[in-house]
Amino acid sequence: MRSVAVLPAGSRSRGRPLAALLGVLALLLAALAAQAGVATRASAASCGTTDLALNKPATASSTESASFPATNAVDGNTGTRWSSAFSDPQWLQVDLGSTQTICQVVLNWETASGKAYQIQTSNDATNWTTIYSTAAGPGGTETLNVSGSGRYIRMYGTARNTQWGYSLWEFSVYGSGGGTPPPPTGGSLGSNVIVFDPTMSQASIQSQLNTIANAQGGNEFGTARYAILFKPGTYGSTANPLIFSVGFYESVAGLGLNPGDTVINGTVDVYNQCNGGVQTQCYATTNFWRSLTNLTINVTGMTGCYAGDDFWAVSQAAPLRRVHINGNLSLMDYCTGSPDWASGGFVADSQFTGGTVTNGSQQQFFTRNSSLDGWSNAVWNQVFCGDPGAPAQSFAANSGDSGGPNSYTTLATCPVTREAPYLYLDGSGNYQVFAPSTQTNSSGPSWANGSTPGVSLPLSTFFVVQPTATVDQINAALAAGDNLLFTPGVYQVPSTISVTHPDTKIVGLGFPTLVPSNGNTTLNIADVDGVNVTGVIFDAGPVTSPTLVTVGTPGSGVSHAADPVSLDDVFFRIGGATAGSATTALEDDSNNSLIDDAWIWRADHGAGAGTWTGDQSDTGLVVNGNNVVATGLAVEHFQKNETVWNGQGGEVVFFQNENPYEVPNQASWMSSSTQKGYPAFYVAPGVTSFQGYGMGSYSYFNQGQDIHSSMAFQAPNTPGVQFHDLLSVFLNGSGGIDTVINGTGAPVSSTFGGPSDVVSYP
Repeated sequence: MRSVAVLPAGSRSRGRPLAALLGVLALLLAALAAQAGVATRASAASCGTTDLALNKPATASSTESASFPATNAVDGNTGTRWSSAFSDPQWLQVDLGSTQTICQVVLNWETASGKAYQIQTSNDATNWTTIYSTAAGPGGTETLNVSGSGRYIRMYGTARNTQWGYSLWEFSVYGSGGGTPPPPTGGSLGSNVIVFDPTMSQASIQSQLNTIANAQGGNEFGTARYAILFKPGTYGSTANPLIFSVGFYESVAGLGLNPGDTVINGTVDVYNQCNGGVQTQCYATTNFWRSLTNLTINVTGMTGCYAGDDFWAVSQAAPLRRVHINGNLSLMDYCTGSPDWASGGFVADSQFTGGTVTNGSQQQFFTRNSSLDGWSNAVWNQVFCGDPGAPAQSFAANSGDSGGPNSYTTLATCPVTREAPYLYLDGSGNYQVFAPSTQTNSSGPSWANGSTPGVSLPLSTFFVVQPTATVDQINAALAAGDNLLFTPGVYQVPSTISVTHPDTKIVGLGFPTLVPSNGNTTLNIADVDGVNVTGVIFDAGPVTSPTLVTVGTPGSGVSHAADPVSLDDVFFRIGGATAGSATTALEDDSNNSLIDDAWIWRADHGAGAGTWTGDQSDTGLVVNGNNVVATGLAVEHFQKNETVWNGQGGEVVFFQNENPYEVPNQASWMSSSTQKGYPAFYVAPGVTSFQGYGMGSYSYFNQGQDIHSSMAFQAPNTPGVQFHDLLSVFLNGSGGIDTVINGTGAPVSSTFGGPSDVVSYP
């Protein structure tokens, strides 16, 4: 904190004599210098005349105060400026929107100028190349003839000419062409988006659905992806029902504005997979990456054991959203074969009438903002958030034990939610994307009393991304203010996709999968309001990435409470489909952000899995933002602290975890010399406020070694950090989890498999 003189509104001082007069003088000198700089720049014939940095997104290492933001240096106004804190190093960074060939930089310094600094460029805002360096910067207006390229450019200062900070009236960048123009918006959704019309022959619809289901039923790590879309209308009848299964990487959705606009008389099902066709080896525990959204099902048509139920026997990354099911829904498949295990799951914004939802063997399940006519049972951790008709709260110290109460965690309302954006057809037959509004302390479906609150965005505001698109094209679209709609496919991403505009929508159809190929972060979202990302898989690539997705800016004090960033149905994989590595999968630095249905998975099977040195990754999720809310969070198999929560005021409703399987020995897995293993969920010591509900962690150490985790959850023992309904379970293998949280809770092992329940902590 420094002393300041009291000046008239609009003026400022560094607390030195004649500050106001010097400020005016500096402004006049800067204006004259700017004119000289323009003349000098114009003499460089090889350079263009357009300031590539003008009004582009700018960020900085610090600001002297809120009056001197980074954007002032690129606003074209020599009467406004950026000013940093009074320390070294400091930087000012500009996102040019796409890769540019840069030939000149003009720095219009205020009196507080840089003595030693570098001009650096980057394509991913992580790895930087120096294209100019000086240790004797004179200040004033400096015109620098340079040669380099990049999407990002920054001034990186290491020494100052004054005791104050670094301050720029303007930071101008000129290029010699080579930039990527924004691509056209709208257009075809591609051949893997299958659209059905109720006027089509039902036999033709059934045939296409069966063909896709047969191809995708065992395609766990394949590359084929499909979006199956039904135009508004009715499909099937009681006499001739439409019945089909949903396989891997199929997103099935109605194209109406509301679920009642598209009606299927029949069933839409997911069944167990039976290993080798053996009827005693049938499971739903690997039924991942599929979805059902925005339609009504009148359950009819099946016979025998299958009669009367729609089956959705899934595990993680298989959401039901905005569905209305008239009849019974079973979340387990008790007909195809035994032992029928399932490990899900997620339901949101839905209505179930005229029947019961059968939980059955589902170890854990999360349901929010849905109306229920009945729910059958719990196993270890069934969590309800804003669900009229949900079972009453009954989690207890002996929940899950024989004769004990059901493990129900029931919240009357959900804290903060925003439903996922979705594609629909308007009354004129044009595609729109509907972006729902944020809800606070909500209960029941968002469409219970009519249409969901929100806004419609025409497809003409979206760049429809095909797998052949380049990152430069994607970034040029984003820089132009366009939204993104990814069509089904696997995308190689050699540099970072950067979102800098507020309220950008990124919507995936058919589980598009993005893979970083150069050790880069795949997606970076700036510290802006209202960005939505939904329906996308982020895979790790062959070169270790620092993160796969980053949201916001570390240390930011900006509140986004009125319009938060939200990540819905986002799924992360370290290995499985392809061997890969990343230090952290998701880093969330955005205050007030929402994470809704995220499965963050270091693979326990598939490519690269099965060894401690394969698919390397320390942490699934790091939350640095304040007041972040996560609903429906699963983080599994990471090698150090699996989830790290550093932000204040956080809230988690439902958490599921499995420890890493393949720990070779205890020495390889120690938090400290005295603490065995790493917690599944770690709240940092400085956190003073946090709420967690319905959170479980399970062990299965499969290397035949006596591996232990000292605690499943670790957090400060302070009144403001509270946990409700915690548990640990020993699944199989050796070793176990010694305590549930901070030394509290019974151990689980081969002697007592659990669940070990802790009703509240502290």
